Amino acid sequence: MQDVSEIDIHEAKDLLEKETAVFVDIRDPASHATAHIPGCRHLTSEADVDALCAEFGPDSPVIVYCHHGNASKGATAYLSEKGLTGTRSLSGGFELWRQSYPTSP
Repeated sequence: MQDVSEIDIHEAKDLLEKETAVFVDIRDPASHATAHIPGCRHLTSEADVDALCAEFGPDSPVIVYCHHGNASKGATAYLSEKGLTGTRSLSGGFELWRQSYPTSP
């Protein structure tokens, strides 16, 4: 797998508050339904990926997250290959986000 760009949760929180990035949840539907970063897009199919790629330009800031920040690296690489080169993986994933920001946004 190619090297992927990661983003620290605190920097990501700043982008969320400024509404300057798209957050993408790649976790399973049950986990997403239980809790997620407000305003995120939930990707569950190739059609969702295609819609995301069509909606945003190559340099658009897209932050991908999973449970612990591992699967999101692969998804970040995949989205970059599909043309979204401004995509970064959330370091530590949703679990670290939830621990750091239990009442976020």
